[in-house]
Amino acid sequence: MIEVEIISGRTLDQGATVEEKLTDEYFKAVNYCELSEDDFNALGLAEGDKVKIKTEFGEVVVFAVKNKDLQKGMAFIPMGPYANMIIDPSTDGTGMPQFKGIKGVVEKTDEKVLTVKELVEVI
Repeated sequence: MIEVEIISGRTLDQGATVEEKLTDEYFKAVNYCELSEDDFNALGLAEGDKVKIKTEFGEVVVFAVKNKDLQKGMAFIPMGPYANMIIDPSTDGTGMPQFKGIKGVVEKTDEKVLTVKELVEVI
């Protein structure tokens, strides 16, 4: 298990598929977490492995992706239902939750990555 600072943001794939949220394309566009090469290796991950991300706000299982440009201790997850499971739902009156700087932990898991439909049913 490693400690990380989680950031979320829009990606081209996420933006291109946002109108079709129950499709396989959208599922693939938002169901992963990018980790630095150091963190990816420290967790003993291989491409296609799954990780569980936990914060004080919740937890979610996603696929792990190595990003050689990401700094050690950072984790990126695309905006969407998976990111929403682990961010602070409070908006401090702005109507928009904080998608950056969330403290959490990441660990390798064999648990299933839920589909978008399954994830929404859990909420």
